[in-house]
Amino acid sequence: MNNADVKVLVITGFGLNCETETAAAFNYCGATAEKVHLNDILDGKRKLSEFHILALIGGFSFGDHLGSGSVFANRVKYNLREQLEQFIADGKLVIGICNGFQTLTRLGMVPALNGEYFTQQAALAHNESGVFRDDWVYLKTNQDSPCIFTKGIELVRLPIRHGEGKFIADDATLKMIEQNNLVALRYANADGSTATEFPANPNGSSNAIAAICDASGRVFGLMPHPEAFLSPFNSPDWTMDKLKGELPEEGQGVIFFRNAVEFAAANLTQK
Repeated sequence: MNNADVKVLVITGFGLNCETETAAAFNYCGATAEKVHLNDILDGKRKLSEFHILALIGGFSFGDHLGSGSVFANRVKYNLREQLEQFIADGKLVIGICNGFQTLTRLGMVPALNGEYFTQQAALAHNESGVFRDDWVYLKTNQDSPCIFTKGIELVRLPIRHGEGKFIADDATLKMIEQNNLVALRYANADGSTATEFPANPNGSSNAIAAICDASGRVFGLMPHPEAFLSPFNSPDWTMDKLKGELPEEGQGVIFFRNAVEFAAANLTQK
């Protein structure tokens, strides 16, 4: 088992703009991350099969025209579906952050109830505030979730920056998501209680949902940006933490990537 054997694909291009910090997050955890333009994958120059982890990153893919992640999702669905189906069948990992989460929902990769991938069952809609929200939020994990990425986390604080982050689904779908423990993270108050009010719930998400996964726990979408909190100095409170002698060695976003890399090293690198 060697983290350095874990290969991560960070897809770039067409308005996506978090490739550097996302690749840095995986590299920090010992993996080998490559930033590859979507066109190079669509043109067949690179294959998903070369990698163990796929990262769909934050940004504004295709200018968020037709809705955040919609155009990007269609490009993937109608050109890379077979590759992506095989990627999932091989037990590999997918993380979608912010615009990547929006893309995953539109692709139908999460929640994928009843194993129905590529059928959209949920969406991320415009924030109830009607404006783009740039802030830091608390997030509480669902300890019963199968999500690989959130293991060992209880309460975490991460940055957000989005205009379309309100998680929505019909009542029947929401009920199934909850019954199957596919909610991985909820917006929370500082004491860990579920956040129902703005600004702790920054977008009005149903059931305060900030992140979900599929039943395998290997496909994970979240609105907050863990890749933007790799260093303790990323925190808006780092000066106070330092004065109190409580400055941690690393940012709270690292564990999401470390969980993924260690899982891939243990389960996928020999395949």
